[in-house]
Amino acid sequence: MLITDRAPAKINLTLHVLGRRADGYHRLESLVAFSRSGDTLSLLPGDALKLSISGPTAPASGDPGDNLVLKAAQKLGERVEGLRLGAFHLVKNLPVAAGIGGGSSDAAAALRLLARANGLSLDDKRLTAAAAATGSDVPVCLAAKARMMMGVGESLGPVLDLPALPTLIVNPRQALATKDVFARMNIAPGTDTGFAAHPKIVNGLDPATLVALLKKGRNDMEDAACVLAPVIGDMLAILSAAPGCKLARMSGSGATCFAIFPDCRAVAKARRAILAAHPDWWVKAAMLN
Repeated sequence: MLITDRAPAKINLTLHVLGRRADGYHRLESLVAFSRSGDTLSLLPGDALKLSISGPTAPASGDPGDNLVLKAAQKLGERVEGLRLGAFHLVKNLPVAAGIGGGSSDAAAALRLLARANGLSLDDKRLTAAAAATGSDVPVCLAAKARMMMGVGESLGPVLDLPALPTLIVNPRQALATKDVFARMNIAPGTDTGFAAHPKIVNGLDPATLVALLKKGRNDMEDAACVLAPVIGDMLAILSAAPGCKLARMSGSGATCFAIFPDCRAVAKARRAILAAHPDWWVKAAMLN
């Protein structure tokens, strides 16, 4: 029987780069939230592992053989003897290399589907180990719920009950590689950045209080990303100037940016205005929590 799961967009509401380990990996601290829509992944359980891709952004997703969906399935197969695999089909709606964890969320959806097909619990240690082995953003995407993500993505805080945030997500359809942004930041291995600590995020916050705390945070990759892709600065300026905008920031390593508004009406108004001026941009209204 065909089973289906969604792979929502991951938005880094904050992203603090604390330093770089001696092995070259960067230490991060990030408050992550998820949209209520994104890509869709289905699985027809069977013996052979396959992947087909369709959807608006499928042409930009590259060779299916290199997709993280297959990598996640292979990593789980290495840990679960006799794992039943099958044919995946991915409907790709999110832009790729965009700083919103599209590929990682797809991989996490693949792990959830395989867990269902094989009677595995979502807190099975083999599942979480396969997520970590697939990619640094996959563990936080496994539950797809708001929480703090730390280290290189392997350390996760408890799930947070955040208020729903009416948000506009904008991407200029320009891919930006994370490694290039980190290279531009030029943080030497074995050093700390010395940047200010992350504000404490707790459950039960109202939207205004949460936004005030987010303003005390930042995205430390934003400046470097703007040098590599100046259009990011343009998007941030446009979003910040939109009526009702409470906060505009880049997500992840870019080039996607987001803006938080007081209500869905303000989001819709900003979306119409931006699409009218930039019809080639990917612009999505979303509710984050």
